[in-house]
Amino acid sequence: MKREQWGSRTGFILAAVGSAVGLGNIWRFPYMAYENGGGAFFIPYLFAMLTAGIPFMILEFTLGHKYRSGAPKTLRALNNKFEWLGWFQVMISAMIAFYYVVVIAWAISYAYFAFTQAWGEDSNAFFFGEFLGVADDSAPSKLGSLQWHLLLPLCLAWAATYFATYRGVKGGIERINKILMPLLFVMVLLLIGRIIFLPGALNGINWLLEPDFSKIWDLKVWSAAYGQIFFTLSVGFAIMLSYASYLPEKSDINNNAFMTVLMNCGFSMLAGIMIFGALGYMAQAQGKDLTDVVSSGVGLAFVTLPTAINLLPAPGIMGPLFFCALMFAGISSHISIAEAVTTGLMDKLGWSRPKTATVFCSVGLVVSSLYITQGGILLLDLVDYFINNIALLGSCLVELLLVGWLCRLSDFKAHANRLSEFSIGLWWTVCIKFVSVGILLIILSNNIKTAFSENYGGYSNFEVNTLGWGVLALMLVLAVVINLNSKQEVRS
Repeated sequence: MKREQWGSRTGFILAAVGSAVGLGNIWRFPYMAYENGGGAFFIPYLFAMLTAGIPFMILEFTLGHKYRSGAPKTLRALNNKFEWLGWFQVMISAMIAFYYVVVIAWAISYAYFAFTQAWGEDSNAFFFGEFLGVADDSAPSKLGSLQWHLLLPLCLAWAATYFATYRGVKGGIERINKILMPLLFVMVLLLIGRIIFLPGALNGINWLLEPDFSKIWDLKVWSAAYGQIFFTLSVGFAIMLSYASYLPEKSDINNNAFMTVLMNCGFSMLAGIMIFGALGYMAQAQGKDLTDVVSSGVGLAFVTLPTAINLLPAPGIMGPLFFCALMFAGISSHISIAEAVTTGLMDKLGWSRPKTATVFCSVGLVVSSLYITQGGILLLDLVDYFINNIALLGSCLVELLLVGWLCRLSDFKAHANRLSEFSIGLWWTVCIKFVSVGILLIILSNNIKTAFSENYGGYSNFEVNTLGWGVLALMLVLAVVINLNSKQEVRS
């Protein structure tokens, strides 16, 4: 059966950028820069982009294009003992898909609330109390009742992903990203164009960009920069391998990788200007220091920004634009995460695309309903921490060790260079074999040490061991069992 292909180079790049540009670009990058030296953070960030982001993206585009398969079959082609890694990456994507979609559902709800600022004056109490229904005794292991008002936006978010994966690469994913990505960039530029003229906005942007060069020598800042690059580019968990497997035979791999990474990092910069411009205005309007109004993660997107929107001129226009931007960024990423799982299952089981998309999205809707319960946000927080800080980084590290040290890296370099307008050389080899591996070892070992020495978020030992370490162990065991089963099928 002939493999699908992207309809155009633009469609592929927009889809790849759509995967990389997600909710994390809008809320995580600005806060990471602010917390790690402001403008000085961009030095290690750009270094990480050149030594880890672009080389890793070239590697995954090359592997996907060369082997024409999702992660499990590609890694089995490299070394049949490592098919388990491909399935582990597919499971990482599935786990992320199950909870990431819930944040999109929140954004859909807030895009509607923003027309009337339905969150009122106390956006914190509204978000955690009225909207999510978090109770005093809520916990990851005590989920409580379903929040029924979240079921419709959750279904809408899954419906968008289902449409894209059901229709396929050219008719679904490419078509949706050709609409969503330009719209997302236009929305962010419109918001920046309005925000920078607000009083105090330039002070906020200055807070973000003002360099604190004393932090350049802090290893934590370098670790944060590399961590942000790995988190934001969708490498190491089956997505880019899947997308690249649908590239036409004659595709400029090196150029495509450079453009994808640069557009993603450029969007992160735009998002930082937008967010900190709004926070600067908010700080001046409330007569506070910016340090008293800024917060990270969910607190920034669904608590701090609604408070800022209350203060903005024409909040009924600016507010929906903010949350539509969040929604579009989330949907484009969620589609790519679902496609990583779908491609792996189609390659393994031989199912049709419609059947695979239907089964995965149906199971996904049921599982993700766990996250719209009273304790759902706490479960999401705990699972996300272990998936992103340990499973994902561990997956990246093992993949780099496999390709860089157990395979002939020169073969992949030759494959990429044969198709590209410009060639990669010693820089790429050194980055893959030494720089990225070394940095990942430092970050991952520190994360594992921290996870063992202190219970993340103050959760109980039972919750950390079962829903954190236990889930990772189960994923690993399942991946190995599938690998062993594949070997038996080959022998028989």
